[in-house]
Amino acid sequence: MKQTRPYLIAEMGVNFYDTAKVEGITPMEAAKRYVDGAAEAGCDCAKFQSYKAATIVSKNSPAYWDTSKEPTATQYDLFKKHDSFGEAEFAELCEYTHAKGMDFTSTPFDYTSADYLEKYVDFYKISSSDLSNLPFIVHIGAKGKPIVLSVGASYLSEVDEAVRALKGAGCEDITLLHCVLSYPTSPDDANLRIIETLKRDFPDVKVGFSDHVVPDPTMMTLATAYLLGAEVIEKHFTLDKSLPGNDHYHSGDVEDFKWAVANFRFIDRVLGSSEKTVLACEEVPRREARRSLVLTRDMKEGEVIAKSDLMPKRPGTGIPAKFESIVVGRAVRADLPEDTILTWDMV
Repeated sequence: MKQTRPYLIAEMGVNFYDTAKVEGITPMEAAKRYVDGAAEAGCDCAKFQSYKAATIVSKNSPAYWDTSKEPTATQYDLFKKHDSFGEAEFAELCEYTHAKGMDFTSTPFDYTSADYLEKYVDFYKISSSDLSNLPFIVHIGAKGKPIVLSVGASYLSEVDEAVRALKGAGCEDITLLHCVLSYPTSPDDANLRIIETLKRDFPDVKVGFSDHVVPDPTMMTLATAYLLGAEVIEKHFTLDKSLPGNDHYHSGDVEDFKWAVANFRFIDRVLGSSEKTVLACEEVPRREARRSLVLTRDMKEGEVIAKSDLMPKRPGTGIPAKFESIVVGRAVRADLPEDTILTWDMV
């Protein structure tokens, strides 16, 4: 995995199938257009999903998404529409994605996919839906690749079980993604502070965020996640948010992702350094805006300075105001007019 911070994953999911249908092109052509869009947007990784409907879901599993956006009544029927890709297609997409300068991965939803993807993925992404599928997690964890695991719709105890399973399988590079398994996720349910909870409770793994909130105009959800410490950020990606389908309506498009990347870079700039010191840009304001001890009246050589003879005023080129108690009681060494900025050679 690249070392970009945050590491940004464009989750293609199966959105490209809808684009292919609407534009009259092949799913592979559409998938490559999605990779192109993610590269243009500045993403670090293009992620797909690998499954066959028959191995992921019962034919009687009901929909759990917003059926006003995606009317398909069962999970099986939905997955069946989008399961034509196999090893050959993902091998081609891996090569194409790497040529675009991005990492490649695809979430496996069965053992067959997990095994053939090993040759192609830069890391494994495991879905929230498989968080409690510990035998499957162990199988993937034993392959020696980094693991990114979404933890939506779970209790901390279940997350702990999954992390222990991965570590027991020998996985040494684990990232947990806070995720809300609701499509779309209401901003009121985003609960981004869970990022802090995961960082506190699992200090030896990386933590990030998998987002299902409908994009706002300035992509503040992702910016907030980054500010809270998300090291990896994943969001569904589309080339057209107006398309019908299960994920387009809560996905980000090229411009959304560009905005997110710009936010990340701006946050890096304004966060800056944690070292408290005087910056070069502050040197002149520091000198001109700080206060010096200034005489409130004309004084003759040898007169003793009283507290009432002093007033702290700008600029800070003379004796700093904090030394007032040292200056009071000293005699002036020359005749000095009112409003003189005192320096140490004068007292």
